[in-house]
Amino acid sequence: MSLLRATFLASFFTANWLLLPAGQAEVTRGEMLANSCAACHGTDGQGSKRIPRINDLGVADTIELMKSFKEGGGGGTVMNRHAPGYTDEEIRLIAEHFAKIAK
Repeated sequence: MSLLRATFLASFFTANWLLLPAGQAEVTRGEMLANSCAACHGTDGQGSKRIPRINDLGVADTIELMKSFKEGGGGGTVMNRHAPGYTDEEIRLIAEHFAKIAK
């Protein structure tokens, strides 16, 4: 990455962080990672008729399920393609995020 590009990106993200509305907490890494889940499972993990809800699994169950998908288990689903892209730490952060917003 060029120095110019790195400088631009750093200033862009710093400027956007400074523009957060008053009282809004900084986005956590787990929340940021969980955004990729929102396309199918919804921002709150509620799911739909065809997509399972994931916000009520609990941390340990979510981690176990994601690791199963990561290792190729869990049936023929798109999750077998998504899960291998996450590290164990990222899976834990995602699981903690959905457990925190469980309804």
